[in-house]
Amino acid sequence: MRFKIGDKVAVLDDAISGVVESVNGLLITINSDNGFSLKFEERDLVLIREEQSEIAKKVIVSEKLGLKNDCNKKGKLSRKKKTKDLVPGMEVDLHIQKLVKSTRGMDKYDMLSFQIDTAKHKLEFAIKNRIPRIVFIHGVGEGVLKNELMYLFNRYPVSVSEASYQKYGMGATEVYILQNKSV
Repeated sequence: MRFKIGDKVAVLDDAISGVVESVNGLLITINSDNGFSLKFEERDLVLIREEQSEIAKKVIVSEKLGLKNDCNKKGKLSRKKKTKDLVPGMEVDLHIQKLVKSTRGMDKYDMLSFQIDTAKHKLEFAIKNRIPRIVFIHGVGEGVLKNELMYLFNRYPVSVSEASYQKYGMGATEVYILQNKSV
């Protein structure tokens, strides 16, 4: 994949995103969202076509309109109605910078606690609203958040597996909620 100056990108194995400043062969320099110039190999970056917050807005609008959670190639919502058995899944990005405006004053324990609380609330929301599948995007890092998530998931009636590597990379876990079909 060839990146161009001005492209919004994210680092695959880290919670870093930014805008491409320069391209020198396979070495890409980005200006991170925190204002730092960082260099990465092309293979370590992925192009961001749409921000998570924008995707979430479309999901909320589609749920209010009773539409299927499906976007066409241009990012516009399709007008397909939900079927009874086909309920879309949820995506929850647990990167701390996606959850809070600033981490100032928070130590690592506070950040981890906030991430776990968010995951717990989203999981309970999904169980309550009979959403069958959630993908928790946690990143790779040292694996502390992933281990804590596994401990959390053991307390709920869920089946856990790695999320699609092609779509999420290595830093995501897919949770299927085991629910009774009768209401």
